[in-house]
Amino acid sequence: MNARKEIGRASQFLAAAAGLGLFFAAFNFAALFVPPRREGSSVADDDGRINWFTGDRELAAAAGKRPFHVAMTAMADPYSRWQCRIMYYWYKRAKAAGAGAEEMGGFTRVLHSGEADDLMGEIPTFVVNPLPPGADRGYVVLNRPWAFVQWLERAEIQEEYILMAEPDHIFVKPLPNLVREDRPVAYPFFYIRPAKQEKILRKYYPEEKGPVTNIDPIGNSPVIIKKSALTKIAPTWMNMSLEMKMDNKTDKAFGWVLEIALHGVHHILYKDFMIQPPWDLSVGETFIIHYTYGCDYSLKGELTYGKIGEWRFDKRSYLKGPLPRNLSLPPPGVPESVVTLVKMVNEATANIPGWDDDDDDNSELRSKFEELNELHTLKLIQETEKNYI
Repeated sequence: MNARKEIGRASQFLAAAAGLGLFFAAFNFAALFVPPRREGSSVADDDGRINWFTGDRELAAAAGKRPFHVAMTAMADPYSRWQCRIMYYWYKRAKAAGAGAEEMGGFTRVLHSGEADDLMGEIPTFVVNPLPPGADRGYVVLNRPWAFVQWLERAEIQEEYILMAEPDHIFVKPLPNLVREDRPVAYPFFYIRPAKQEKILRKYYPEEKGPVTNIDPIGNSPVIIKKSALTKIAPTWMNMSLEMKMDNKTDKAFGWVLEIALHGVHHILYKDFMIQPPWDLSVGETFIIHYTYGCDYSLKGELTYGKIGEWRFDKRSYLKGPLPRNLSLPPPGVPESVVTLVKMVNEATANIPGWDDDDDDNSELRSKFEELNELHTLKLIQETEKNYI
């Protein structure tokens, strides 16, 4: 089955869509307010963001053992490879911890390159095809929903639940299955604001479906969802992602935040699912560290808000190949979240065999990522300084 045929098949889901269920984010830039939702209560943190409560911190305690499969979509470029290796290292560490890891099932790197690579002996991998040339319009993350469509159709997945994850995730501790009453669990992204883009969203989510505030402010990851539900949603997610990218006004308005799907699914919003340094200061009770933002500080430990600091950690500094072992630790005064991140990266790189050998000089690919990084950093500076300072 080719992508064009699958896109056409996915269109059939749109007419029957009952609500907007997944609002998928690709990369991160800042906006501040996420409106309170219909379930549970919410209070503002000291930094003004919304902290979500479901009324039950042990969401799956009485549900029995329900293993989930970790699915991480990835490219084959050097930048993705080193992140995948670190992510898989900490998955294995979390799974081996024993207590709390009983529901962590298998792991798959869903590689959307169309070709096997030499990491397949290190990381369990399922190879799927990328979109046809030009279909992603330079936005490589659009391959993610197409990768899930193929994987779900072709792979034998033993677990009943799926955790959608990304290469730049690190497991801080074992993760239980947080799903309750088969409702998917997701992290609420503070910068996703459906109400702000209501006029554009109405092209895809008509008024008879309800208010746009019904749209969950989440990304496609981290999400734990029943496999049967994801199998139904994935083609629509793919179709809508491509449709929105092809619309110039929608593309301009959403920028990096562009992955969206239609279905009558609503999520439990779980703030402790993950943290995003440097904006989240402490590790607390979180399960995952997401290191998409650059962490730039002065030697006095002061955050420099998107400007290159005297000390910095930014994954986009390592587009050509793996970051070096034994990175310098942050200066005194830098938040616990950043210190923990660097220590965990250092532990992984110190223990992954052949770490320094994984290098490549792909100047064309590196140039593309450098251009995307420049746009990301500019947006980060503009929006973050406006909303956080």
